[in-house]
Amino acid sequence: MDAATTDIPALERDLLARIDQAGDEQALEMLRVEALGKQGLVSGMMRMLGAMSPDERQRMGPLLNGLKDRVGEAITVKKAALAEAALEAQLRASAVDVSLPGPRAYPGAIHPISWVMEEIAAIFADMGFVLEEGPDIETDFNNFTALNFPPKHPARDMHDTFFLAPDVSGERKVLRTHTSPVQVRTMLKQEPPIRMICQGRTFRKDSDATHTPMFHQTEGLVIDKTSTMADLKGVLMGFVKAYFEVDDVVVRFRPHHFPFTEPSAEMDVRCDRSGGVLKIGQGQDWLEILGCGMVHPNVIANCGLDPNEWQGYAFGMGVDRLAGLKYGMPDLRDYFSGDVRWLKHYGFSPFLLPGLAQGL
Repeated sequence: MDAATTDIPALERDLLARIDQAGDEQALEMLRVEALGKQGLVSGMMRMLGAMSPDERQRMGPLLNGLKDRVGEAITVKKAALAEAALEAQLRASAVDVSLPGPRAYPGAIHPISWVMEEIAAIFADMGFVLEEGPDIETDFNNFTALNFPPKHPARDMHDTFFLAPDVSGERKVLRTHTSPVQVRTMLKQEPPIRMICQGRTFRKDSDATHTPMFHQTEGLVIDKTSTMADLKGVLMGFVKAYFEVDDVVVRFRPHHFPFTEPSAEMDVRCDRSGGVLKIGQGQDWLEILGCGMVHPNVIANCGLDPNEWQGYAFGMGVDRLAGLKYGMPDLRDYFSGDVRWLKHYGFSPFLLPGLAQGL
């Protein structure tokens, strides 16, 4: 091909049209080799520049360089467009509608503990309680001292509590043994009146069918100037009726001892254990379900409040145990076994949420 006599504009139009019509990257690469490869049309014309006269070379050099640049740029742009189109096609082919239910072979389920915590929160929210949170790792003050635990109290013993290594100041933090430190944190940061619940994981060195090293609690606290033991009883009786979904329930409060409440009590509910099925609200048996009492004046003072001005009540319950009582799960260790068959049997639909309007 004689570069001097070639219609360069026509050649450029032809090459650009063929580049635009290339259907895939393989066809585009073949076209690149044909035009710009070592034996390509444009490359061959570039090699002829050396045999031209100075005047022809001065005229043809810019034309051929421009042709080479424009064809190369068109190939680059087309290659990027083909790659993007291929990616779009791949994404469309593998698209998943996330609004559709998951495969039946691997159904999801809400763990009973998560479900029961939602149930409990919904019940107390209806009574005006606000949910507060706190960390799993606590200071000795928040976990013990502020709650009126004496220095030699058995609960501080290594056999019950998971202690962490001392920090740079020599303080040994603990994995909280109850959720009561959240009550302390709330009283320290918030001015009364206070009406709150807290939920979360707690840790103690204990493991059998009815105890696990990690378990879950829900606790409640009310601090004001007028609350009494009668108010506490009314709240807890209302909770038991709503949680177990019974219209009538008989409860009793037995005197007990907790360092952080005075007077203290354990709450029993009347039930029927005959036939291997637990029925709440009937029968002649009794079942202990939670502890409660009036907040000890020392606790109020430790949290920076005047016990001569403020008073209140507190209660605490084991979520794992309440879940087992309501839904018939006899061994707490199964909660943490990771057995998907157990979760499939006892789990709850992720498309539902517990509520007092539609039922728990």
